Amino acid sequence: MAFIRFSFNIPMNKSHEPQWPSATWKTIETSNLFFLKQSFSRKKSIRKLIKCASVSSLTSEVKEAQEYAQDSRTFNQVWREIQGCYHWEGLLDPMNSHLRQEIIRCGEFAQACYDSFDFDPHSKYCGTCKYQPADFFDKLDMADRGYQMRRYLYATSNIDLPKFFQKSNMSSIWSQHANWMGYVAVTVDEDEIKRLGRRDILISWRGTVTYLEWIHDLKDFLHPAHFRDDPSIKIESGFFDLYTTKENTCKYCSFSAREQVLAEVNRLIQRYEGEELSITITGHSLGAALALLSAYDISEMKLNITKTGTKKIPITVFSFAGPRVGNLRFKERCDELGVKVLRIVNVHDKVPTVPGIITNEKFQYQKYIEEVISFPWSYAHVGVELALDHTHSPFLKANSDLGCAHNLEAHLHLVDGFHGRGRPFRLVTKRDIALVNKDSDFLKRDYGVPPKWRQDENKGMVRNSDGRWVLPERPRVEAHPADTAHHFEQVLKYARSGFELL
Repeated sequence: MAFIRFSFNIPMNKSHEPQWPSATWKTIETSNLFFLKQSFSRKKSIRKLIKCASVSSLTSEVKEAQEYAQDSRTFNQVWREIQGCYHWEGLLDPMNSHLRQEIIRCGEFAQACYDSFDFDPHSKYCGTCKYQPADFFDKLDMADRGYQMRRYLYATSNIDLPKFFQKSNMSSIWSQHANWMGYVAVTVDEDEIKRLGRRDILISWRGTVTYLEWIHDLKDFLHPAHFRDDPSIKIESGFFDLYTTKENTCKYCSFSAREQVLAEVNRLIQRYEGEELSITITGHSLGAALALLSAYDISEMKLNITKTGTKKIPITVFSFAGPRVGNLRFKERCDELGVKVLRIVNVHDKVPTVPGIITNEKFQYQKYIEEVISFPWSYAHVGVELALDHTHSPFLKANSDLGCAHNLEAHLHLVDGFHGRGRPFRLVTKRDIALVNKDSDFLKRDYGVPPKWRQDENKGMVRNSDGRWVLPERPRVEAHPADTAHHFEQVLKYARSGFELL
């Protein structure tokens, strides 16, 4: 047992009586330190002897240390909790150290979509990924993450979301119709599989660098999902079109984004049959909407149920700054299917407030107006919300720039410093604050980080053998694996057999 003797220097009055402070001490309890509740009086001794189990510093320092304590359990012991099996109860406030690292890890996989995407309208490769699949993680300094790229995902731009898609201004371009939308990867490193406690199938969807402009293209019209025989489950029509539309004249869009992702997940589940698996889906902004939509689809199509029907592969969405996707019935169905969704939002960001400004999950009579009145503009968020506030970070400007409030790197910075409501902001993972300004101007000037600093060296131009500066040709990326149609047909067949048993 350890002992501490606290001495207080109390001023004396002319009668040599101590001038006690008017405030009284309250009970302070921690796992390592216990202080008895004691109100001072003039008759009490100035010195107190306090017995404690262990202590390294004064009360405030001990309390602070507890707030930033690391979870002593290994990740593979708690991975199901981190994936949301108990809806993250007790892990968000205070923030669990494993969960913080997992949120940031998934956010960085989503950020990789931005960092690798060619946004340059002066490039004939605008709208593509800048890197070959085999080089993707290495080019982004993520080779140590233990994942292997399995396939790229594409969507047709021939839908009514013009401000979302990036197109080249040049006459000769890689595709008239397609945009690169993200990727599917899987853990292959044995050490990482051991750390995670399972093999993880990762799906990451791209958002948009134009941030808020695409929001104005949303029509707010709800479209029946038709992924099963229940027309009451509805999705915002723009998201539905982006996910399900294909273009037969384009080899990259000959399969819809939906068909591509379902086929690849089916292929991976078959390949690793018998192993402990998980499906983790992430995305930012519009990518967050696609993440939720694909999670619902995978679960609705029974892809995450093993052939024996005895085991369900957990599906988890880590969503950043995502809008509402569907109606209340969509939300209820996601809950019924066991899709776990953790929505990370900045309270000053406007995107999570749409669509459904008038009627949403906060409206008391939402269920009534959907079922009785069939109100066509009723939306509901899915899952658990982690609400962050950028004004709590001492590193960020207290501005009202909507683009900054929506920025993904800013969200990851806020997760790094968040410890719970009412607790001070403090960074704990040593994540570089300069990343915040990668494609924004959000950091305070005091830190000397230029805004929007990330760019390719010489915008990708290189000198050829003649000494001339040219934009090198990029090798063609395989559009779709040859067995994509086969695997998608398997998905449909398995889903139909499952529906017949219901």
